[in-house]
Amino acid sequence: MAWLDSNGRLGGKISVIDLAALGVVLLVVVGIFLVPGGTGSVAQVGPSRAVEIDLIVRGLSIARPEELMRSGDTVSFIVRNQPAGNLTIKNLTFFVPQVEVPQPDGSVKFVADARPQARYQRDMVITLTGTAQVVDGGAVVGNSKIKVGVPVELEGPQYNVRGSVMDVRVGA
Repeated sequence: MAWLDSNGRLGGKISVIDLAALGVVLLVVVGIFLVPGGTGSVAQVGPSRAVEIDLIVRGLSIARPEELMRSGDTVSFIVRNQPAGNLTIKNLTFFVPQVEVPQPDGSVKFVADARPQARYQRDMVITLTGTAQVVDGGAVVGNSKIKVGVPVELEGPQYNVRGSVMDVRVGA
């Protein structure tokens, strides 16, 4: 009796292709459940320390900036569309848009933008405080390393503000 018949079946009942597919499935299951992989995440590597993060938000369209958020508010911190926990607003500074006006002597003077739509645009610098894991001298918040230039979002009860990190102070 031959092992393979003319249709490529073992013993006339099991296809060799079906048997190969079953072998691949078994290898995947063994790889997922039995082979140990990297455990934990980046955030579990270092100790927790106090951290201050400065964000800049540019060109925010808002009618009443003083009522949007206040110092002491707790906000959801979102990094790369992934929730990274809650931080507290330590300081909040609003800037009115300004334009450069050349002077006759060649110098430049900055004055408030007089365009009507500029009344509703603000730039903001927000200082956040909280705790973060420390890895290689850098802060890790919610499994994401926080560096200068990282785009982040702050979410509160009435807003979702996007900005970028401009300073990180560990142990501040």
